[in-house]
Amino acid sequence: QVQLVDSGGGLVQPGDSLKLSCKAKGPTHRSYPMGWFRRAPGKEREFVAAISHIGSTTNYGDSVKARFTISRDATDNTVWLQMNSLKPEDTAVYYCAASNLYGVFTTSRQYHYWGQGTQVTVSS
Repeated sequence: QVQLVDSGGGLVQPGDSLKLSCKAKGPTHRSYPMGWFRRAPGKEREFVAAISHIGSTTNYGDSVKARFTISRDATDNTVWLQMNSLKPEDTAVYYCAASNLYGVFTTSRQYHYWGQGTQVTVSS
């Protein structure tokens, strides 16, 4: 029903910044609560950030709080994840997700649509 295209990953050094984007395409004009998750090799999927459908409320995982910022545009069709002060432990595939529910969600099961993922590698 909803297709998400996430992009913007790359190879950076510790302390650098990256900005990921997620563009949503769906059959309706509604906006969706959205979030970012990441999966590092050999590790469980981890919640990164979430934003409400109108962008008024956000939430962050403890490991990225104060370094990452999630935002969305006025048309609700694009969500960004600004990542600052990147660390090697931030290395992962980052996935954007959208929910059919309303709220700010922190678990994978609360999301219904997923992007393909974009690789972020932080290495010196």
